[in-house]
Parts: sequence; structure tokens; C-alpha cells
Amino acid sequence: MPPSSLTISTPGRICLFGEHQDYLGLPVIAAAISRRISIHGTVRADNMMVLKLPDIGSEVSFTVGGPLKYGEERDYFRSCANILQKHGHHFSRGYDCIVRGNIPINAGTSSSSALVVTWIHFLSHVSDSPVALSREDIAKLAYEAEVLEFSEPGGMMDHYSTALGGLIFLESHPQMKIAVLQAPLGTFVLGNSKESKNTKGMLSRVKAEVSDAAAAARKLFPEFSLHRVTLDQLGEFKKRLNERHFSLLEATVVHRNITQEARKLLQSKSADHKQLGSLLNEHQSRLRDVLRLSTLKIDSMIEAALKAGALGAKINGSGGGGCMFAYAPDNAEQVAEAIKTLGEAMIIAIDRGTQREPREY
Repeated sequence: MPPSSLTISTPGRICLFGEHQDYLGLPVIAAAISRRISIHGTVRADNMMVLKLPDIGSEVSFTVGGPLKYGEERDYFRSCANILQKHGHHFSRGYDCIVRGNIPINAGTSSSSALVVTWIHFLSHVSDSPVALSREDIAKLAYEAEVLEFSEPGGMMDHYSTALGGLIFLESHPQMKIAVLQAPLGTFVLGNSKESKNTKGMLSRVKAEVSDAAAAARKLFPEFSLHRVTLDQLGEFKKRLNERHFSLLEATVVHRNITQEARKLLQSKSADHKQLGSLLNEHQSRLRDVLRLSTLKIDSMIEAALKAGALGAKINGSGGGGCMFAYAPDNAEQVAEAIKTLGEAMIIAIDRGTQREPREY
């Protein structure tokens, strides 16, 4: 029997390592953060879903019970219902819902994916035959509803990291592989530049650039693979590739290697925090200079964080604006104050995944 009231909450995420890697099938390391979104719903007497979003002054409503037509681009509330119906769920009762959250919106912290994961999780409990889906299944359905349903260019990192929670290593090639990393990490500081960003545009640009570079390499070397090529082997290709293609491929392979090195580091329960910071800084240098993801303001926020004593800092998410973060396990308040001179700062920690709450969150 579906519940008369229900609250589901889901975290946002930061990507420690592997920006613009997951849609290439390359590994990423992501962490759920202590900024969350929640949906609280109470059953209605009809079959209308009414969702109020006071944080953004919006409201969405529609009738459940059959396939839904999309009323706007990225109509996630309807797409989630459609995907669940496609997978055998049926709905005959509506709910009055309140959607609230404190994840920065359109800022690289997976606010949209956290919303989709939350709504998928909510709907699975209020269908006519409620099912306690695994967090992995919730992530898969959320990816289908957000990315595949609208032919978006993104990967699976956001959905798995927000659904599963904690600190995870994710690799989707040649098959999905997820490992929970046990390192007891300290506090981070999330800095929001408040610069608007075009997530879809950034994902499309970088994906197209790296894919074109890989295609150029395969024309010259049919066995070329981003999953297997070493930096030494790539160096042998340099004279036959144009400069931009080579720099993109080199950065991608370096990021792949950094992510693998970070995985080994974070598997330990006594991780070297300074080494982690160093890897973050090395990652950022190529995200900024080669993939061209950073902005002058975010560069300044990163510099301020490092001067204030952060061990490492980098842009977060697709880039072109939005958020950066700094690793500051011992002096988060000092680092936050430095970032606040340029933008918004939030001290965060690694958090649990999507879950049913005992009361309204």
C-alpha cells in the first residue's frame, strides 16, 4: 500500500577526479556532499501530482495514470513518471509535494540529478505496487530519465554518486564498475562563483573536441584507445597529430592516470591528505589550461583558497562557471573566509546517499 505521506532526500556531489571523463567510459571519483534536496508529499484524493518549488518560485502539476507529454525542455518530473511506467510501475493516486533544497542550482554540484534521483525514489514508493528499489537501480532509472530520455551528452557519475552517497570510484568501460572508497576525508569548502554556466554546451563542446582528437588518432593508429594508451605511446604520435588534438589527448590520459592514482590513495584508511591536495591541483591545471573549463573568477577563488592554507582546489563539474571546491581538513573556516571575499562559501563534508526520511526533511 502506498504511504499517505513520504519524504525522500538526496545529496548533491562534487567530482574529485575525472571531469569530462565518465561519458568517455573513463574513471571518475565523486563524493556526495552535505547539501541536499528533499521532496515531501502527502496523498491527494485524485490522480494529480502537484509539486511546489518555493526555492525557485515555481510549480508543476500533471495527471498520472498514463504516458505523459513533455511540456518543456528537460521536463524531468514527467520523464521520471514515464520511465517508471515503462518499467512496469503504475500510478492511480496523486500527491501534493514540496521540493526544497540547499544544493547550488546550475553550479556543477548535480542539483538536477539529485532532483531526478529524489523523484524516482519518491515515485517508486508511491506507485500502485510500491517497490524498495536498490540505490543502484534508482541511479540507472534516473540516468535514463535525465540523460537518455532527452538525448543529453552527460554520463552516469551524477546519478550514481548522489544515489549511492559516500565516496565512490566509477568506471563504465568495458562494464559498469563501482567501488566504495574508505578514506576518512575531512572537510571541504565549496565555493560558488555565482557565474551562470551552460552545462549542456560545455559537455557537448568538450565531448566533441576529445572525440574528434581520438578519431584523428585512430585514423593514424587503428589500435588507439583512451583506455589503454600510455603517455609514452602518446608521445610517439605527437608529430603526426595537430597541436590541439595532441594536447587534448594528453590531458585526458593524464586525468585518467591521476584518477587511478587517487583511487589507490583513497582506498587506504590512512590517506595522505597532502598528496590528495597535490593531485587535485595537478588535475586543475589541465582542466584550466587545456580543457578551458575555468573562469578568471574561479581561478581567483582557487588561488585565494590555496593562499589561505587549502591543500588543493579545483573547479567542480562541467565548467564555465558555477562552483569550485577546496580540500581543507584542518582550516575550513579560514579557507571559507578567503573564498567569501570573491563568492559564496559553504563548508561541506561527505554525506549519505538518497534515503527515505522519518519525517519532513
